[in-house]
Amino acid sequence: MLLDSNIIIYAAKPAYSELRQFIEKHAPAVSAVSYVEVLGYHRLTQDERRYFEMFFAAASVLPISEAVLNHAVTLRQTRKMSLADALQAGTALAHRLTLVTRNTKDFEWIQGISLLNPFDATSP
Repeated sequence: MLLDSNIIIYAAKPAYSELRQFIEKHAPAVSAVSYVEVLGYHRLTQDERRYFEMFFAAASVLPISEAVLNHAVTLRQTRKMSLADALQAGTALAHRLTLVTRNTKDFEWIQGISLLNPFDATSP
């Protein structure tokens, strides 16, 4: 499994203890894109920054490899999408991981991608 940035951010909120349990149980990877998106947010408080720094230190952070770049380029040539989403999807495809995201609609069109929305009661 590969966590999208939105899942990492939701999991940091006190109201989402089930999501933290899900992450602890599955020990999913994260992409270098999420590292930049989450830690690079200019309005993080000191407490949030410390929390996310500890999270990423414990997580398996997957790099932006040539395979990831090739998938991302193909996706962006196929359909308009943000660079971050293309790199997230490219990472999931390159590593054959399920992308765990709340924004499944952004990725449903991608052939061969496996998606999981942990907020959806119909998801496994």
